[in-house]
Amino acid sequence: MTDIMNSPAVKQVMKQPGHVSADGAAQAQGEQPIRAAVVRAAELARDAESNARTRQHAKGKMTARERLGLLLDTGSFEEIGRFRGGDINGGKAGSAVITGFGDVYGRKIAVYAQDFSVRGGTLGRAEGEKICHLMDMALDLKVPIVAIVDSGGARIQEGVAALTQYGHIFRKTCDASGFVPQISLILGPCAGGAVYCPALTDLIVMTKENSDMFVTGPDVVKAATGETISMNDLGGGLVHSTKSGVAHYLGEDEADAIDYARTVLAYLPSNSDAQPPMYAYAATRADRETAKRLTDIVPDNDRQPYDVLDVIRCIVDYGEFVQVHELFATSAVVGFACIDGRPIGVVANQPNVRAGILDVDASEKVARFVRLCDSFNLPVITLVDTPGYKPGADQEHAGIIRRGAKVIYAYANAQVPMVTVVLRKAYGGGYIAMGSRHLRADFVFAWPLAEIAVMGPEGAANIIFKKDIVGAENPAEMRKLKIQEYKEKFANPYVAAAKGYIDSVIAPAETRMFIEHALKVSAHKNRSQPSKKHGNPPF
Repeated sequence: MTDIMNSPAVKQVMKQPGHVSADGAAQAQGEQPIRAAVVRAAELARDAESNARTRQHAKGKMTARERLGLLLDTGSFEEIGRFRGGDINGGKAGSAVITGFGDVYGRKIAVYAQDFSVRGGTLGRAEGEKICHLMDMALDLKVPIVAIVDSGGARIQEGVAALTQYGHIFRKTCDASGFVPQISLILGPCAGGAVYCPALTDLIVMTKENSDMFVTGPDVVKAATGETISMNDLGGGLVHSTKSGVAHYLGEDEADAIDYARTVLAYLPSNSDAQPPMYAYAATRADRETAKRLTDIVPDNDRQPYDVLDVIRCIVDYGEFVQVHELFATSAVVGFACIDGRPIGVVANQPNVRAGILDVDASEKVARFVRLCDSFNLPVITLVDTPGYKPGADQEHAGIIRRGAKVIYAYANAQVPMVTVVLRKAYGGGYIAMGSRHLRADFVFAWPLAEIAVMGPEGAANIIFKKDIVGAENPAEMRKLKIQEYKEKFANPYVAAAKGYIDSVIAPAETRMFIEHALKVSAHKNRSQPSKKHGNPPF
């Protein structure tokens, strides 16, 4: 890291007792004198970091600068405004946030890290202005923004001036949305209005310990409702990763959380005008053997579950798949991977969990991820095996209509290449919503055993052939025959293929090859949108 304490000249002077002869020592060696104020600033910086280590390590937490050291490539950090908000003559090192630029895998990012060891990491006017200045520079340079959050919230002593700074940060975060990737690392408390800073970013990463987000804390909750609850149960990392869906990844510790942020950045371009980075990839015989495994992964029986992650790993480069929202809405799977060295987004139903059904949470998860991929030019590969949207009063009351519509809106408005593969079931609204041809998917393929229909064969047969079944001598046997008849006539991929809704019925082992070819054909897709201010999605 670039640091005033690392300057050789300053180091030499600071070694001298009292630093009294700083000017004389420098002049004796024919060097430019080191001003006493510079030495004093270096002392303040050193003491501040020493104090941070003492306070943070006692809580099992890293200091802000240690976190930056893990996030950024070695020696790449260039700090801006280190002493802004401080008073060197008065013995105050600076404000409660560190801002600057650094590299992640050789590509520039902007980053700010709140320092809990300084006034509890609270945000006042100086901190807000530093963050806004950094964000302005990031937008000018078109580079991603990473926020490391560890703060007590707005500085009460500054009153409305502190709240105003949150408003400025909110606005700039919205300006950056969809233009440069934004990632928030919650490595400490994040409470009150401060929670909306990370909530507006693309991805939120939390940890199992010391990571909390809530609008109102336990004390306020108790005063308002009488409920007694701990910080962790109210807004800890596990809660937001499994129940609320606020967090997109739950790290084992700070190092794991930071490593996840670095990994995600490796798949994303620096801004919406750029293409994702390309990586070297050479197919091997082992890859071809892996592709053949797809034939045996998905059972013929449409009621028998399987893990769609096994399918994904047989398709993508080196079997590497980085999940997003892994612990939330687990009937759907989304994440990043590469095909032929090109980063992509993968969306899939998970038959291992409630048959891969689309409920309110899964709908939100899929829609949000498709929008993220579309914002930053990542093709979307969709693997479909779903009975459709989840029925039930609880889902209707939770807004399955409104929230389910988000999936349709996300796919219908996406401008990136989209390739869809129907693995097995694709019924009703689920078939339409999951990247169908009707929502402008560029290529749609289906496996031979795929069932594409308004509803499942069992339910459909009961309706269509009700008289035949009821009037039969053996209703159970007649029902079996009618179910099979329905499958042969309606619930198969060839009906959809004949109407042009599917481009090809492919062998499972050929899935990667067809996707790879489809991505090459659609690589330069340029879909124009109708002239308007913006759409009005079902937020």
